[in-house]
Amino acid sequence: MVSGLGGYLFIFFARVIDMSCTTVRTLMIVRGQRLIAAIIGFFEVSVYIMALNEVVGKLNNPLNLLFYAAGFATGNYVGSMIEERMALGVVTVEIIPSDPESEMPDLLRQQEFGVTTFPAYGKEGPRQVLHVLLKRRMLPQLITMISEHDPKAFYTIMDARSTHGGFLGRQGK
Repeated sequence: MVSGLGGYLFIFFARVIDMSCTTVRTLMIVRGQRLIAAIIGFFEVSVYIMALNEVVGKLNNPLNLLFYAAGFATGNYVGSMIEERMALGVVTVEIIPSDPESEMPDLLRQQEFGVTTFPAYGKEGPRQVLHVLLKRRMLPQLITMISEHDPKAFYTIMDARSTHGGFLGRQGK
């Protein structure tokens, strides 16, 4: 099909494209977007087969394998960058402020984040736990607010596969 430098570049970029598709397709499956995942999968496997044909047809050329593997690795990296930029879905952030009497719930509500608080008991005594549900694209803003208000706060971030009801505030728009 293609030979020389053009062939190597074709193999490399085909793998970058198909592995990036793999990453995004997997994300869509996890998020319950089956139809989008199927469409991406169609293109992913088409590109994959074209790249594989170039390599399998010329197994005696180790550079084909090298470019194939490099494209695979680069595609994983590029796919994760794409997934990060897409910032799809909803996350749950649980925050435990360092001060049990923290004003953080009110500050977050002023910024229109939905916050549910509940009392807890930790190693150092009474605590409050804040439960915040938000669009993933708003996560950097929330983390900045936590870091500025209470750099010693403990927090965890979890993907929420699906939600029903509740309040997403302005980030729900």
